[in-house]
Amino acid sequence: MLERERQRKKMATILKETLKTIERYKNMNPHYVELLDILEEILILREEARRRMRDDIFNVDEALVQKKLDGGFPLIDFTKNTFDLSEPKKYFISLLKVAEKRTPEETKEIIERLEDGTIDYATMICDSFGTPSADEAEDDDEENVFDLLGFLIEESLRPALEVVSEKYGKLIDASEWSEGYCPICSREPKIGELKDEEGRRYLFCSQCGLEWRYKRVKCPFCGNEDQQALAYFTIEDEEKYRVDVCNECKRYIKTVDLRNTKGEVNLDIEDIATLHLDILANDEGYE
Repeated sequence: MLERERQRKKMATILKETLKTIERYKNMNPHYVELLDILEEILILREEARRRMRDDIFNVDEALVQKKLDGGFPLIDFTKNTFDLSEPKKYFISLLKVAEKRTPEETKEIIERLEDGTIDYATMICDSFGTPSADEAEDDDEENVFDLLGFLIEESLRPALEVVSEKYGKLIDASEWSEGYCPICSREPKIGELKDEEGRRYLFCSQCGLEWRYKRVKCPFCGNEDQQALAYFTIEDEEKYRVDVCNECKRYIKTVDLRNTKGEVNLDIEDIATLHLDILANDEGYE
C-alpha cells in the first residue's frame, strides 16, 4: 500500500508537469488545440481513475513472467477475456462524457447501449486488440487519423495497465525482449524515441505507458532488417521528428529524436502533436 501511495504522489506530480507541457504545445501548435484540450481532460480523468483503484485488475502469474518474456509472449492475454473490467468500464463511461462534447448524438447512443447491455464493453476491449478491418482505416484526413472512440477504448485500460508496467518495467529492461509489440499487453507502438548520444531506440505503448528498448535498424512490425528497405523522412523545421518506414510491409512509426537534447518528452502529447506526420505517411502509402 505504501508503494502504491508513493506511485500515486509521483503520478500526481507528473500530471501537473504534463498539463503545463500541454499548455505550451497549444501555443506552439494552435492547429491541435481541440485535440490537446481533449487529452488534457483525459489525463485528469486518468489520475482520478488511478486514485479510485483499490485492487490489481490484471494479475500476472509470477511463475510465468520470465518464461513469457523469454518466449516472446506478453504478460497479459486479452483474448481470454477473464478479467473483471467493471472499473475500466466506469472509467470508459466517464471518458465518453469528454467525447459527448464533440459528437453528442453518437456518444449518447453508445452510453445508452452500454447501459442496456446491447453493447458489451469486454467484447469491445477484445476486439480492439484484433486487426482493424479495411473499413476502419481509410481516407487521409485528420478526423480519420485520430479515431476518438478507439482512443477512448484504449485509454480506459490505461490506469490499470500502468500498474503492471510500473511493476515489471525494470524486469523487462533487464530481459532480452526483442519484439516490436508491447511485452505487457501486445499492443503495437505508434511512436518511439531515440535517446542519448548513442541514439538508443525505444518504442512506446500508448495502451499501458511502457517504453522498451528496440533495435535501431529493424522494423517493429515485420522484423525486416534490410537497410535498403528501411528509410525515414522528416519535414522542414521539424527535424526533431521523423517517420521511420518499412518498404517491405509498408508500415510506419513516428520517432522523436532526442539525441541532441537532454530533455525528456511526453509521448502521449507528442503522438497528438504529430498527427500531420500520420497524414503524410498515409499519403505516401504507409499504414
